[in-house]
Order: sequence, then structure tokens, then C-alpha cells
Amino acid sequence: MPAYITVNFTPTDKEKLQHYGASVPETLVKYSGEYLVKGPSEQLHGNTGFQMQVILVFPTRDLASAWYNSAEYQALVPFRNAGMNSQFQLIG
Repeated sequence: MPAYITVNFTPTDKEKLQHYGASVPETLVKYSGEYLVKGPSEQLHGNTGFQMQVILVFPTRDLASAWYNSAEYQALVPFRNAGMNSQFQLIG
């Protein structure tokens, strides 16, 4: 069963976020992950306070977790944290 990582975020540092965003796709390949959708989000109910959303899809929950915890992705976390306020969820 596919698993999804949803990311809600608001950019805070354009330069660091650009580096992070350009580097993430190559970290997904080994785990068969891919972007399903990325862009501004419209809140239909409630308010998360975030401006943007990304949904990543992986073949399994184990692959999604392995990607998130991988050394390759974790090396990008300082750029992520400096470039945006975010919230990540794993579903599936």
C-alpha cells in the first residue's frame, strides 16, 4: 500500500529553501519516492497557519520512513529548518 508524506510549510529564507528544494529530489530516488503535488494550499476548514503544501508518495511506509531518516535527507534538515517553518506527517 502506498504511503504519503505531507508537508505543510511557510517559507522564511528563500535562499536556504531553494538549496533544500533543489537537493531533495535526488534523495527520493533510492527510496522510489516522488512528488505527487506541490504548491500553495487553500484552507477549506480550520487554519494551519501554513502557506504551502507538498505531498510525497512512496511504495510503502517503510520506504517513506527510511527516506526521512536517511543520512542523505537528514543532511538537508538544517537547510529545511533555516528555510521554512514546517510540519511533516506520514500517512499510510
